[in-house]
Amino acid sequence: MAVTLGSERLIASGALRGRRVGVVCNPASIDSAFGHIVDRIGAEPGALRAILGPQHGFRSDVQDNMIETAHAHDAGRRVPVYSLYSETREPTAAMLEGLDALVIDLQDVGVRIYTYIYTMANCLRASARQGLRVIVCDRPNPVGGLAVEGPTLQRGYESFVGLFPIPMRHGLTIGELARLFNEQFALGADLEVVAMEGWSREMYHDETGLPWVMPSPNIPTLDTATVYPGTVLVEGTLLSEGRGTTRPFELVGAPWLHAERLSGAMNARGLEGVYFRPAVFEPTFQKHAGKTCGGCQIHVLDRAAFSPCAAAAALLLECYRQDPADFEWRPPPYEYEHTKMPIDIQAGTPAFRQQIEGQIPLEDIVESWEPGLTEFEEMRGEFMLY
Repeated sequence: MAVTLGSERLIASGALRGRRVGVVCNPASIDSAFGHIVDRIGAEPGALRAILGPQHGFRSDVQDNMIETAHAHDAGRRVPVYSLYSETREPTAAMLEGLDALVIDLQDVGVRIYTYIYTMANCLRASARQGLRVIVCDRPNPVGGLAVEGPTLQRGYESFVGLFPIPMRHGLTIGELARLFNEQFALGADLEVVAMEGWSREMYHDETGLPWVMPSPNIPTLDTATVYPGTVLVEGTLLSEGRGTTRPFELVGAPWLHAERLSGAMNARGLEGVYFRPAVFEPTFQKHAGKTCGGCQIHVLDRAAFSPCAAAAALLLECYRQDPADFEWRPPPYEYEHTKMPIDIQAGTPAFRQQIEGQIPLEDIVESWEPGLTEFEEMRGEFMLY
């Protein structure tokens, strides 16, 4: 049986009848029959009053990251489209004026640095000031809700890719995150989370019976989402994370890397559930566009055994070891942070960068994550819905 989404349960309940609604959404905000949330809500005359889009835009037509989208008007639906990845990342009072409810229906990917969850947090904060009810329609975490992994953000390293002290792979649904943000971090919104039916924590997206639509332009497949909790850290380097190829975040490389040497060293580490295949590729845009890069493609063989954060740490250790003179960290700015190193705000701590530079053994890096993960496990239990 397919999972029933929060959006489907909300529409079926009739709870929005007679209410003026704004919707935070993008192309992945569909139901099991491919119906889009704005059209489901708009079927009730006068209900849909505004659309608000996250990073990459309401239509997800902006390919690269760190490119803002403009406000617009949807002529067919006759409503304004506000960009929350523009000169403002938090809805203004004018954007929310006249609404009875703000509905959020966004597909998260289970990773701390994914900006959609902070767009949601900003909407909760803004709605609390306006006394506006927020309804979050829950969706599956595409990489399951069991594992938590990676470094936890430390105070002082907050940014638009990490507002709260949670680990890289958080193991929560977006509805559970809404509850945690709102209560644990005192955002104070009048929040309702419409839970799913039929979802359980061990499920990956391909076990839900739901269609897959790219959550963002560089998460094209579930394979991408499976490695993304780790390889997103490659964005903090001048290695290519495969943007500009058909396998972003699965391909990692650089012009100065030797494919067979890198993949051989990675496979020799014996990491569980994964194989590193030598690969040579040429990105069509972003880092090293038009240049031949040596590297590897990450093939996940066993999702339950695979640890994406540990695999990415091992990969960065090895790339740095093979040629520390050519390995470079990406300089700022990155996602509205103009001072701190991108890798530091991604990892949520400078310790990770220092561990790579110091060639600290992988097992010690992974062990250093444990105190934060233990604390988070205790925190998140209170907010789980499944």
